[in-house]
Amino acid sequence: MFILDCMEYGSLLTRITLIGTITISEDGDGNLTHLYLPNANLPEMNISETEVLAEAFGQLDEYLAGKRKIFSLPLDYGVTGFRRTVLEELEKIPYGEVRTYKDIAVSAGSPGSYRAVGTVCRENPLPIIIPCHRVVPSGGGLGAYSGGENLKRRLLNHEKSML
Repeated sequence: MFILDCMEYGSLLTRITLIGTITISEDGDGNLTHLYLPNANLPEMNISETEVLAEAFGQLDEYLAGKRKIFSLPLDYGVTGFRRTVLEELEKIPYGEVRTYKDIAVSAGSPGSYRAVGTVCRENPLPIIIPCHRVVPSGGGLGAYSGGENLKRRLLNHEKSML
């Protein structure tokens, strides 16, 4: 386990999980700001630790073990307006279910903005915690995922197997 501090992001904590090396950051005020999936490029850091990062990894471990379906963590979305609305809609997708980009655009109040929803998913600062892996194209298939198609498939299969 690596515990890191970054001037730009507050503190970061890196751990090896069932899906690979994950890093989670917080803003110094106890709000999570980013979850970096395996093989992400991380900013320069110094060693430090916070309670909220330890709690985030505890909840992530519970999720990966099939014991947690909803995260209960303080989040800093880092965006406003439509992007924030989309992230909030993503959090409403039930565990083990999927929605289409179009479904999310409609629920976010902008039915024609399904491509913009895809952009928000791609730039999601807290994947898994804000479950963008549960969003798929209307035409079928998995769609893209910042952690790669195999990880997206693995997360979706994991959730289905835990129902």
